[in-house]
Amino acid sequence: MIKSKFISWRLAGLLALAGGVHAAELSKIPAKMPAGSTYVALGSSFAAGPGITDLAQDGPARCGQSTDNYPRQLARALKLKLIDRSCGGATSVDVLQRGPLDLPAQLDGLTPNTRLVTVTVGGNDVRYMAGLSAAVCRSHPEALPEAARARACAAPSDFVLDQAFAKTADNLKAIAAQVRLRSPQARLVFVDYVTVLPAGAPCAAVMIDAADAEELRNRANRLARLTESVADQTGADLIKASDLTRGHDACAPDAWVEGFVQGHGAARGPVSFHPRLPAMNAIAAALEQRLGD
Repeated sequence: MIKSKFISWRLAGLLALAGGVHAAELSKIPAKMPAGSTYVALGSSFAAGPGITDLAQDGPARCGQSTDNYPRQLARALKLKLIDRSCGGATSVDVLQRGPLDLPAQLDGLTPNTRLVTVTVGGNDVRYMAGLSAAVCRSHPEALPEAARARACAAPSDFVLDQAFAKTADNLKAIAAQVRLRSPQARLVFVDYVTVLPAGAPCAAVMIDAADAEELRNRANRLARLTESVADQTGADLIKASDLTRGHDACAPDAWVEGFVQGHGAARGPVSFHPRLPAMNAIAAALEQRLGD
């Protein structure tokens, strides 16, 4: 759980650094990187890619990293040395320090020689995925196993959405500051979340009613705006996966995102409300093009 003093170490100084990165400093970072350069991928399941093709054998099984998530596709295309720290369920706290997942801080994968860092995180901080599951539970409780039903329907009593967004913004800035400190040669790219819900009425595939869909769509859009703002403030690049996948949501004829999947698991098979392979392909291609500019 994110506590009121969620980052105790030098947060004020880190945020000042993140906000004080000048264009002249960033211009010293080469846009292109040679083959063999180190690339560190940070983030949650929307970077890890659970349920897409094969489970990667060189990452923690509990994290659900796919062999075809966007970091691994990009690393293959550009012949980069990948350190994939992405993990299903991760929050921004898990990136910054040993957090609720009880894994080492994802940032510990960075070194002074790291040349590329991508970050997809924040959805779990603002309970976006948990909100989708809870919405299914309210509309179709029979679709969830009894054991999962209680967990999905429950909401923590101390969760306040506005506070969660404020903490997420601070943490994303702190992540950017740490990347600058630990890997001064690295190009930093934020990648936001794919579009899950349609712009209009929800379909049967998502098993969510219209009111919940509207609130969760607004939450997703707010997270996309926050990510864009942080990228702008910290001088980072941004790939808008939300735009890349618009029109390919879980209700679209050519859906690049799963709807609700009964009995899903993070290590095997499709995962509810998560990217499919075409979404990962599109993100990897957009990153490859951006890094070649």
